[in-house]
Amino acid sequence: MTHPSFTQTLPVWGRIGVLSFGGPAAQIALMHREIVEDRNWMSEREYLNALAFCMLLPGPEAMQLATYSGWRLHGIRGGLAAGLLFVLPGAAVILALAAVYLLYGAVPILQSVFLGIKAAVLVIVLQALLRVSKRSLTQKRHWLIAGLSFFGLFCLNLPFPLVILLAGVYGFWSASLQTAPIRQSKVDVSPISSLATIALWLVIWWAPIWAVGSYSGNEVLAEIGLFFSKLATVTFGGAYAVLAYMAQDTVEAKHWLSATEMMDGLGLAETTPGPLILVTEFVGFLAGARASGELDLGAGLMAAGMTLWATFAPCFLWVFTGAPYIEWIASKRRLSAALAAISAAVVGVILNLSIWFALHVLFA
Repeated sequence: MTHPSFTQTLPVWGRIGVLSFGGPAAQIALMHREIVEDRNWMSEREYLNALAFCMLLPGPEAMQLATYSGWRLHGIRGGLAAGLLFVLPGAAVILALAAVYLLYGAVPILQSVFLGIKAAVLVIVLQALLRVSKRSLTQKRHWLIAGLSFFGLFCLNLPFPLVILLAGVYGFWSASLQTAPIRQSKVDVSPISSLATIALWLVIWWAPIWAVGSYSGNEVLAEIGLFFSKLATVTFGGAYAVLAYMAQDTVEAKHWLSATEMMDGLGLAETTPGPLILVTEFVGFLAGARASGELDLGAGLMAAGMTLWATFAPCFLWVFTGAPYIEWIASKRRLSAALAAISAAVVGVILNLSIWFALHVLFA
């Protein structure tokens, strides 16, 4: 393997960020070609282990894989560079498109364009449902979990975090009934170092949100920070899974935007570079820009910035804390079973999202 200098990696991370169209599968394939095949910066085994680790975390797995790859090469500064360069190009594009949408979205020609986007989004979500179900529903109990997850969301209107929590608890408990041996692995990092990393990144994550809530007097901006921070801790299964929760709250409870606007935002995120979870930036921008009752692009810009911070700062916390524990996590039966159950529940979540979208596309 080769070990590039920090400056040699920057153009590569930037190129990955600019070319990262097509969702996480395409983004992961792009990084594999750039990092493993073309440059040999990581071995195939290291890359696959890193991918498995990132898929266990809440948040966008492709962005976290880029962050881990940078960390593997150059520590914290490498992880920050890779993660930020993966996100920022797409974030800039989404911000510009959100402003255009807010100002000119009612123009008939643009409405026609977004009608086509809505239909495409419905197809994309259904494809995601099939793809995730094939990967996650490998046992009969996984099908049961998925069915109960859908029933809880669609029929009982249970909150998304509760569904995910119950699935994880069931998976953790059910692992105690298994007797098959599993390999063990040791951790080569001190607990003090891990605690220091957690403390540092918790402060970095929450300090701006606390400052806004305590001193700015901007209640909407503080609410946006709190909401998307909460969202960042339950985004197992990717953006499609969390959209159901985000739609449930931002559309039906907070009324930050309409269901139609939510679908338009997802369509924009699908057709621009960067992680699909950047749809949260679109939601935050519209919520902030309309908070005063009049259109305020400056307030929308601040809200978009707060949304990005609350969405992606936790990703660095997860990666930098968990990276030294990759092999150890995989060796723990109960933790692996809990995460498998959560993945199964995500299938029910995406099915609920598919029906929600279909109702608004076909009957709106």
